[in-house]
Amino acid sequence: MDIAGLVPDIDLDIRYAGPRNFTGRPVEGYDAPKCYLLRTAAEALRDVERELRPQGLRLRIFDCYRPARAVRQFVRWAADASDQSTKSEYYPALDKANLVPGYIADRSGHSKGATVDLTVLDCRSGQCAPLDMGTAFDFFDPRANTDHPGITPAQRENRTRLRDAMARHGFENYPLEWWHYSFRMEPPPAIFHDVPIR
Repeated sequence: MDIAGLVPDIDLDIRYAGPRNFTGRPVEGYDAPKCYLLRTAAEALRDVERELRPQGLRLRIFDCYRPARAVRQFVRWAADASDQSTKSEYYPALDKANLVPGYIADRSGHSKGATVDLTVLDCRSGQCAPLDMGTAFDFFDPRANTDHPGITPAQRENRTRLRDAMARHGFENYPLEWWHYSFRMEPPPAIFHDVPIR
């Protein structure tokens, strides 16, 4: 289901629907900037948002369900050594060929519909701005590891705030990426979907 059906004013910044992502172009299967999740995961994400709003905080969502065709495009992109146009912004310290499988999976849990990439917005001043997490979204570098020792105490506190809020509603963090969370479902989703987002 579309998360906007539960939280109509959710903050969406669906990066793969446009060129502002590590491939530098819109990604296959993202025909609209929408967030689709299995209903139980969507309801849990709604509950995270409900918990944060009284604190003057909100979620900003970068990605949810990801069509399998998008994953295949990511793998092809990683294998194309001639395309280094986004290196300085997204993977400055890594060789592009080494992004698979550590940072880019050839089969993504996002394609099962219960995984989300997101951050926290601070709206207490009346205008919303992302909390400082120490790196940008999709920054392929050890500094993006959730518990990286090189981040500042404030950045660690912000990452912990996100992780704790998500954990209280059934989401588990992927330790290599502070922004990546999967909803724990029993039984876990088994199907990798390839339906375009429209």
